Amino acid sequence: MSKRDYYEVLGVNKNASEAELKKAYRRLAMKHHPDRNSGDDSAQAELKFKEAKEAYEVLSDAQKRAAYDQFGHAGVDPSMGAGARGAGGSFSDIFGDVFGDIFGGRGGRSQVHRGADLRYQLDLSLEDAVAGTTVSIRVPTMVKCGVCNGSGAKKGSSPKTCSTCAGHGQVRMQQGFFSVQQTCPTCRGQGTVIEDPCNACHGEGRVKQHKTLSVKVPPGVDTDDRIRLGGEGEAGENGGPAGDLYVQVAVKKHEIFTRQESNLYCEVPISFVDAALGGELEVPTLDGKVMLKIPEGTQGGKLFRIRGKGVKPVRGGPVGDLLCRVMVETPVHLTDKQKDLLRKFDETMSGTGGKHSPHSSTWMDGVKRFFEGMGF
Repeated sequence: MSKRDYYEVLGVNKNASEAELKKAYRRLAMKHHPDRNSGDDSAQAELKFKEAKEAYEVLSDAQKRAAYDQFGHAGVDPSMGAGARGAGGSFSDIFGDVFGDIFGGRGGRSQVHRGADLRYQLDLSLEDAVAGTTVSIRVPTMVKCGVCNGSGAKKGSSPKTCSTCAGHGQVRMQQGFFSVQQTCPTCRGQGTVIEDPCNACHGEGRVKQHKTLSVKVPPGVDTDDRIRLGGEGEAGENGGPAGDLYVQVAVKKHEIFTRQESNLYCEVPISFVDAALGGELEVPTLDGKVMLKIPEGTQGGKLFRIRGKGVKPVRGGPVGDLLCRVMVETPVHLTDKQKDLLRKFDETMSGTGGKHSPHSSTWMDGVKRFFEGMGF
């Protein structure tokens, strides 16, 4: 039985481009693949599958196509020395040809790999976090070897194409009907082997090194904020781009202030005399001192707001406030005279009906109602 014309098999004209050939081949391979055909149609589909495979292998090769156009099938007949794989190729090879471009190919030289991202924790004082600063950090990382320029080969030599995989980085293992593509065991997917490795990096193409970087910390950063330094991570493999360095901020505990978003909080101890009579106190802020006015009769725990003395958020927004919580201190280590004066003072408070201690009076009234309700 004579062979059909290859152009007729693929359904293209003799001026078809390489892209048109590939498109026609894919369409036929999908249609006639054995996995898509079963029963009585499987044998016929298999023949058409082989036929399409043979036609495409000849017409996609410029030299074979020229010979075929001039001499027909005789020009590419293996017995005539033209050499074509023809219909002898396995279905799994055809499957790889069709879908290779879609799912990553049948190997190809090893791909470059982006370097790993690095993380560095930067401990900052609250003052530096709020105001912003510039710091120098020393980071351990993998950098491109300067001796071999990242090739891994000794100076004056270069990596050689792997003889096992012919530089593809992958090899095929036949398993029944299908073939399985695996990483080349010789070059470990690199496509090349280094016969004379670089003495500095021992063939790795990268060396471990500490580098010092200047990090500009913007005003208003807080714990867990990250500053990205593009390209300052580990060097990539096979000439790939470097990763990034992420500087993660950790604000140290402050002796006076605590921070909640854009506001600062602090506790201010005052004497019971100042709480009772009122007065002014000097209060620290991150940019100087301010005077806080305490009205007479101030109770412990009262919160005073000093506007604009907090933090300007790093992502924008108004400056926060400083909130001062006054804590009335009970005097300790009193002298006998002081104790006597307090007792006399307390006597003057007796029988005032809660006039001077409104919270205490309200609380006692509540306790009384509670006991009455319980039947005590």
